[in-house]
Amino acid sequence: MAEPESTIINTNVKQKDPSEALVIAVTTRAIFNLEEEHKLYMEKGKEEYIRHQQANQDKPLPPGTAFAFIQAVQYVNEKILESNPAEKDLFDILVLSNNSPESGMRIINSTKHYGLEISKFCFVSDEDSTQYLKSHRVKLFLSADRTDVCNALRRGVSSALVFQQEVQAPSTPLRVVFDGDSVLFSDETDQVFREQGLEGALQYEREMEAVPMGEGPLKAFAMHLGKMRKKFSQEKSPIRTYLVTARSGRDMGIRAIKTLREWGLAIDEAFFMDGAPKGPILAQIQPHIFFDDGLHNIQGARDVGVPSAWVP
Repeated sequence: MAEPESTIINTNVKQKDPSEALVIAVTTRAIFNLEEEHKLYMEKGKEEYIRHQQANQDKPLPPGTAFAFIQAVQYVNEKILESNPAEKDLFDILVLSNNSPESGMRIINSTKHYGLEISKFCFVSDEDSTQYLKSHRVKLFLSADRTDVCNALRRGVSSALVFQQEVQAPSTPLRVVFDGDSVLFSDETDQVFREQGLEGALQYEREMEAVPMGEGPLKAFAMHLGKMRKKFSQEKSPIRTYLVTARSGRDMGIRAIKTLREWGLAIDEAFFMDGAPKGPILAQIQPHIFFDDGLHNIQGARDVGVPSAWVP
């Protein structure tokens, strides 16, 4: 497979072994707030956009939705290396950008300004930049472009669409919230619910109680996160994971818990909302990122200032 047109290695950051690390690729619009620049690009075209970025290359871009998540991931790396300096199972962050390296200087300078440990900058001129995710062994891809996310999911890479919003940077440890069906788990029960309603879904769950659910698009990422979490005792872990699902605990929670146990995936806390809004509980958890397949849940999270990523 062809390499992106230009990959710039960040020599200030110790390079990780991609076969061992948890590689996360983020687009520039996911990590920084580039809404004004994006508008300029759409209205005035590429040339004007490049001119603007070059003229402002020393002016740091404001943080975007995934910014606090990347900072928290860096904190986890520090804690892992404190307990074992030879550890190779670390987060590895690369930036995937449709910019040219010339207009991309502002992005590189912005990451340096904030002290973000980005190991590689991949500047890709192809329409579909997601074709390079597999060659970099990416386990999670965050983008502000819906087509990107759909293409990445089709390629079998855990992906989510990040919505630009004002985010309060929560403190450490890294807190990640997953929805259940269609995110951690497959959408089998959702399909039954759509075809047969709630009664049909409850009946299906009772019949299938002993059978683990299928894998959802973010299972692989969650499993790797769980593996990293196991390096620490529960009290000292720099990672906390949560399940916040619309399922009811009484009727549909048992199979979810049995599935997690079967997978060996330890979750710090599970909330079975029974269809209640998720916003209030998310406001309490204050996660660095919340993954859900329901746009109404994403909106509810955004309303309380929680960084959200939609899994279409």
